Amino acid sequence: MKTLSRPDAVRAFSRDARTRGERIGLVPTMGYLHEGHLSLIREARKRVDCVVVSLFVNPTQFGPGEDLEQYPRDLPRDASLCEREGVDILFCPDTEVMYPPGHRLFVDEAGLSLGLCGRSRPGHFRGVLTVVTKLLNMVEPDIAIFGRKDAQQLRLIEQLVRDLNMPTEIVGAPIVREPDGLAMSSRTVFLSPAQRQWAPSVYRALQAALAQFRAGERDAGAIMQGVRRLLDAADDVVPDYVELVSWDTLQPMAEATPGALLAVALQLGKTRLIDNIRLNLAGAGAPL
Repeated sequence: MKTLSRPDAVRAFSRDARTRGERIGLVPTMGYLHEGHLSLIREARKRVDCVVVSLFVNPTQFGPGEDLEQYPRDLPRDASLCEREGVDILFCPDTEVMYPPGHRLFVDEAGLSLGLCGRSRPGHFRGVLTVVTKLLNMVEPDIAIFGRKDAQQLRLIEQLVRDLNMPTEIVGAPIVREPDGLAMSSRTVFLSPAQRQWAPSVYRALQAALAQFRAGERDAGAIMQGVRRLLDAADDVVPDYVELVSWDTLQPMAEATPGALLAVALQLGKTRLIDNIRLNLAGAGAPL
């Protein structure tokens, strides 16, 4: 595995690989890798010849008072995990490379980004879309793999490559969970023992909502009610949202249909957690 930090170096690698008829996959991360990230690397490995993992804690997607400085970092550990997984290139640009002096241009979106996390984190998705655009331009991958835990992010990136005619296939990979159901996240390291014990109850509430849908419930309010009740009753929890939205538009739905996204975000102590589930019928193949 090679570790690169310059955009021209990683672009040269991709172009050399493509002249040999090889396909390139990109797994963008902010580091502090866990099993969820490793599952994305393995998914990329199944689909391409060369895997590039980017590691960059992107400052433009953090708002005032958010955890940019506290975000966990451990480059030697991340590099060791990537090498173990057979990654070809670990791309680690610094902030001055990604946002050189005089940087003024950003990529924004004015529809899908306004609800859910975008409502409480203004500017967040502008930062996400900008850095993803930069990474796709630098690496020039055939595919890029993103986890479905960040569902709004995935939907926006799908729209990004479609609307800007980018020649990269976007692949959404399943959520990876701890044995007790908690969606894996780098931020869970900050949970206290009591918070960590409570956190999996969010997924259990989402599963209960899915069971309601499969039993025939179609009223969105009724499906969301159990999740909202859980958050409202919990100590040390500040709910952000519980919403049932269309996957295509990310707009709220009054009546649930197969493929709808039930999404939740909350502040548990000092840690922001998000989770979601796609509604499907028993035995159907819609992604969860």
